[in-house]
Amino acid sequence: MTIANSESGHIPVMMQEVVAALNPRDGGIYVDGTFGRGGYSQAILEAAATQVFGIDRDPAAITFGAELSDKYDGRLTVLEGCFGDMASLMAEAGVARVDGVTLDLGVSSPQIDDPVRGFSFRFDGPLDMRMGGDGPTAADFVNQAPEEEIADVIYHYGEERYARKIARAIVAARAEDPILSTTRLVEIIHGIVRRSKDGIDPATRTFMALRIQVNDELGELERGLIGAEKILAPGGRLAVVSFHSLEDRKVKSFLHEHSGAIGRGSRHLPDNPDTAPLPSFQLVKRGAIKPQKDEAAQNPRARSARLRVAERSDAPAWPDTLGE
Repeated sequence: MTIANSESGHIPVMMQEVVAALNPRDGGIYVDGTFGRGGYSQAILEAAATQVFGIDRDPAAITFGAELSDKYDGRLTVLEGCFGDMASLMAEAGVARVDGVTLDLGVSSPQIDDPVRGFSFRFDGPLDMRMGGDGPTAADFVNQAPEEEIADVIYHYGEERYARKIARAIVAARAEDPILSTTRLVEIIHGIVRRSKDGIDPATRTFMALRIQVNDELGELERGLIGAEKILAPGGRLAVVSFHSLEDRKVKSFLHEHSGAIGRGSRHLPDNPDTAPLPSFQLVKRGAIKPQKDEAAQNPRARSARLRVAERSDAPAWPDTLGE
């Protein structure tokens, strides 16, 4: 299968593997829930005579998608919104069932590389980190949240063992002046955490944790998995690429549970196995698919990537328990 490069010049991680997992067919309808710069969408559109709906909350991605859609003669539609709302977004677009959904989790390269977005500790810029254009920024969080909450976020989402010390230093620093730039936050973190032997910047984990918090990424992922289950037709494929252990564990747990690969003991399942929902997914591969060695060598971001793939059964979607 020959797949063209993204129009933006950026090739998404594991693009060949994702398209192979979705196995696009002529006449099929596919959802690229994390449109970004359209890499996966273009690959799907060029693999077969498909129709693709891209979803993104980033206004820059929507603008890019509007320009790109002209290239595909009406086969590409880009919807502004969160992929966690894909069921309602697709319903509004008049589509009840789709043949594939793909998600590329985390922050995109264009977002990281733009200093104005405030995602990267490598550039000086406003401490923003919002993937969309609304809601509280990372600066709002570090300047307003209680010390204990900041520490918990950095520890749980960033898996940073110095989380308490960093949170204490943030609170002390903001008492003098508000923390408004990425550079100032980096200086605070560097005053607490020394560079490790592997060369990873001490600010890496804290910045990742704040980004996950600001964008409710784990909540969005759970809503997205539930949404995909609702709109996928029997035989439709779900392909999810994650880069963070917390994300991958959530995807793995959801797919294993909804495929019947794990037993009871979940809050989603009743105590009586006779009333438990039928498996809504079949695992295409039980474990995660990892990037090829050459891709991992060429692209550092690919090294931590994990792809999980499942196929929708003809069983009803499980009850939505997010409101519990």
